[in-house]
Formats: sequence, structure tokens, C-alpha cells
Amino acid sequence: MIMQTFQEIFPEQQNTAAALGFFDGLHRGHRRVLSLAVKQEQCGLIPLCLTFTESPKAVTSGKSFSYLMTVEDKLRALEELGIRHTVTADFRSLMYLSAEQFFFDILLARLRVRELFCGFNYRFGRNAEGDIVLLQRLCDQNGVGITVVPPETLRGEMISSTVIKRLIVEGDIKTANEMLGERFGVSAEIVHGKQLGRKMGAPTLNQRMNPQLVTPRFGVYASLVTLANGERYCGVTNIGVKPTVGGDKPLWETWMPDYCGGDLYGQQADVRLLLFIRPEIKFKSIDDLRDEILRNEKQAREAYEILVVRQS
Repeated sequence: MIMQTFQEIFPEQQNTAAALGFFDGLHRGHRRVLSLAVKQEQCGLIPLCLTFTESPKAVTSGKSFSYLMTVEDKLRALEELGIRHTVTADFRSLMYLSAEQFFFDILLARLRVRELFCGFNYRFGRNAEGDIVLLQRLCDQNGVGITVVPPETLRGEMISSTVIKRLIVEGDIKTANEMLGERFGVSAEIVHGKQLGRKMGAPTLNQRMNPQLVTPRFGVYASLVTLANGERYCGVTNIGVKPTVGGDKPLWETWMPDYCGGDLYGQQADVRLLLFIRPEIKFKSIDDLRDEILRNEKQAREAYEILVVRQS
């Protein structure tokens, strides 16, 4: 069933099971909340996700904010998880409602929520005045079921979007992916580059850095590339400015050793990072760079075999 997406909070025609949260990255903790809402479809409730186009923290702080995924990627993932209705509301339109107004006017009156699911640290209402204690009381008084999901942990560390972003910035993409439960990456258009890779015998696909997403540590990664036609390839992805050849703007530049097709300019490619191989380095010559890329290919193939092929 295709998920329906709404940018405004229209009155629901049926009772719903709602998952509440911003859900940046849809990490393992988020997926637990959402999966519980999805299970309520067996009880005749519509699994619904109420989220926002922008992070409430970004709106209230006025500071720049980096995300783990685009809105488009989030919507695709929510649909895959089994959510039937997603409301991507403008936080500014709700931020001045009191906690009680949000509960009665939005959750009960418009969204017809009968079962509620959220994380342990969920806040709601003007100035985040509503907490889990208040939400539990309001639900109990109005016949709404509520499940508060405790934090997920990985090797003793609590999983959160903030921790995952720190790991990506540090280059620990393997641990970040474990916390996400998926692979971090981008889906973006393939653009023209300087074609230096082609001259070195390693033609690459270039993708512009998305300024809204967290920037991974500059360097070379093993990656999984999925082209628009669904074909998947092992990739060697360099993220950075390519100091050896005098790059200026940061790019995602990926070589697919096994790809033998034609030009892909203008098409979309999905590139998911698997393992950090080395930091970005300025080599003395193009020959040194080419030799290092060939060494990186071997490391990338090993990572691809372990983290993709064997897990398929």
C-alpha cells in the first residue's frame, strides 16, 4: 500500500496509531517506536507518523543544523517501514500551542489518535512544556493508549541522532551504521567533474555535497552504489576537495571498478558508506594517487564482501 503524505494536519477519517517525533536518521530507537505503531494496523488503526519538515531544535535555536537524511529519504524509509499516513507539519505552525492544546486539538480532534507511541525524551507544546509524565496523564484521562519506548543502546552507549552525527564527522561510519540500522549516505544527481579519474583509468561519478546534511570526515570510504536502474556496485568513494588535483568545492566522488556501462550524467545514484579507509591526502604526483586508489580498491572490495554480499 502506498503511503499518503500530508503537509498540513487534515482531519483523519479513521482512528489512528500515531508515532510522534522528528526521527532524524530513523535510527534503531526511532524504528522501534515506528514499528510499534505499524503493528496497530492489525487492530484496525491507521499507522500514522507526525513529524516536521525542519528540526524543532533548529527552529527554536535559530542556529544552523545538519541532518542525517533528506526529507525525501525519510519519507521513502517511513513507507518501507509500513507507515500509511505521514504528516510533515511546519513546526512554526504548532510551536505556540500549549501542551494541552496540542493534545486535544491536534492529536485527539484532528488525528483521531487512539494509540500513541514516542521516545522516552519526547517533549511537546509551547517551549517544550509538555513531558512524558503529562502526556501519560492526558492519555490515561482520555482513553488513549500510550507506549513510551526506552532508549536503544549499542555496546553500552545510548543511540541518538546527535551521537550518530558525531561518529560520522569523526569517520567512524561503521559504528554510525550499526546505530542507524541502515547505511548512511546520499541519493543525488550525478554531475560533471574534471574527468581526471577517467584519465587515470578510474572514471568516477561526482555528486555535490548537500549543505543540509552532516558532512562526513573527508577521506576515502568503501561504499555501496545503487544506480537508477537498480544495479548495485562496490564503490570507492572520496569525500572532500581532492587536494592532489586542486579541487575547490567538496564533492562525493565514487569509482565503481566493476561498472562497464556508459555515462550516467543527470541520473540519480544512491551511495551508502560502508567503512572509512583513509583520510584525504595530498599526494606528490598523479601516479602516487593512482597507486593508492588501486590499493583502496582492494580494501573496498573486502569491506563490500563482508558488509554487503555476506549480509544479503
